[in-house]
Amino acid sequence: MNTFGRNFRCTTFGESHGPAVGAVIDGCPPGIPLAEADIQPYLDRRRPGKSPLESGRQEADRVEILSGVFEGRTTGAPIALLVRNRDVRSEDYDALRDVFRPGHADYTWQAKYGFRDHRGGGRSSGRETLARVAAGAVAVRCLAPYGITVRGRVVEVHAATKPEAMEAEIRAARDAGDSVGGIVEMTASGCPPGLGDPVFGKLDAAIAGAMMSIGAVKGVELGEGFGAARLLGSEMNDPIAEAGFLSNHAGGVLGGISTGQDIVVRLAVKPTPSIRKPQRTVDTAGKEREISVEGRHDPCIAPRIVPVAECMMAMVILDAMLEQAKFRGFGGE
Repeated sequence: MNTFGRNFRCTTFGESHGPAVGAVIDGCPPGIPLAEADIQPYLDRRRPGKSPLESGRQEADRVEILSGVFEGRTTGAPIALLVRNRDVRSEDYDALRDVFRPGHADYTWQAKYGFRDHRGGGRSSGRETLARVAAGAVAVRCLAPYGITVRGRVVEVHAATKPEAMEAEIRAARDAGDSVGGIVEMTASGCPPGLGDPVFGKLDAAIAGAMMSIGAVKGVELGEGFGAARLLGSEMNDPIAEAGFLSNHAGGVLGGISTGQDIVVRLAVKPTPSIRKPQRTVDTAGKEREISVEGRHDPCIAPRIVPVAECMMAMVILDAMLEQAKFRGFGGE
């Protein structure tokens, strides 16, 4: 399951400490203006090493378009995107070859495949999200002519909601050899009504699946989300007038179909599992060990997840629009 999407299909490849990470897109409409400069800003927002509160790994993350674009426009053929790994320090992980890191996919990957790439988690590393961002930036470019935009932001870090307090929480966790989680909010604006395919292809189900496929995300809610369980029906329902909906408690999706309002999604992002604080674990022989994870890691993943989530949302929406084109024409016409 390294391929995402039904119509706009993205297959990602590469490992954290391999030669490169990338994506192959199949199903991109032809004639879309596209250059590396359209993709690079999203990769720049995601890349590590931009501040003392992020991983110290120094990667330029420069994207190369290898195929599928001719004279500045997509051809309809597969688009291959490549980003080479430069600042690889695999020796940082030598001590982890036979030890399972708590909170990581080390144990489950070993249980499934019988072996694993211990260098930064290999395929289960957060670096895999780089490929999603590259592909999602192409989806963003496809949506732009229709006035559809996706914007994300961090709204909470370890219960702090003001920017200064969020930064203080991240700094304190870093200095203590620990980490913190946060909440990211996504808003997709300009989506036409009618996107989504009941009953098993609902738009909100597709969004939730896309967001939960991001390794650090442990919860997803649309609109009121879990807060809906504490409301009355008269409070939760969105009244409709001649001018349209009067509120948006549903988060832009009803019955699995877009309403035309903003689609509002919030993600619960767990604390980074790689921490210096000593933790109990076992090795591959089942013997108990104590571990302290060294290396270069983010004390809070939430800020760098924002462009990842934006790009996953863009791919879901574009995929739904291409599906809708089979019924009503691309763009809802």
